[in-house]
Amino acid sequence: MKKSLLLLFFLLGTVFGILFYHGKIPSKPSNPLFSVSFEKNNRTKTKISDEYTVTRVVDGDTIVVRINDGDESVRLIGLDTPEIVDPRKTVECFGKEASDEAKKILAGKTVRLETDASQDFRDKYGRLLAYVILTDGTNFNKFMIANGFGYEYTYKVPYKYQADFREAEKIARENKSGLWAEGICK
Repeated sequence: MKKSLLLLFFLLGTVFGILFYHGKIPSKPSNPLFSVSFEKNNRTKTKISDEYTVTRVVDGDTIVVRINDGDESVRLIGLDTPEIVDPRKTVECFGKEASDEAKKILAGKTVRLETDASQDFRDKYGRLLAYVILTDGTNFNKFMIANGFGYEYTYKVPYKYQADFREAEKIARENKSGLWAEGICK
């Protein structure tokens, strides 16, 4: 009886090993939202997704998009806008303006999401991390920085567009755009 069980487990292990080796059984779970593959460091490869509808703008750097039949919160990589919804903080200077601009451009619109291999797929709050690409190809994250609605923000490690975003903030500061305008935020 023991020999039969050992033989059965050996055969099952062999079959599973063959399937695993030939890629019939994924070594890491695929993400049903984007169907992206994984690298050895468990970060997703950069991928531009299908188009999604923005169902809600939370603030200048967080949106909600419809994916499949559900809503997913998305935190924009490389962008930090003044807070308006954090219950632990007061509304920050130019937060309402940043949120209003995001609503004006994104609410109800179709966007593409681009993930970044240098970043985790989700943040500590479970939000997807992505760049938002408008239908005309504009990187919305960079647009917000370039027009003074937010700051360049690096979380732990550099990201794909970091140099571009830093340059956009430098120009916005020099041009005194948005929150950088004289007398706006003291």
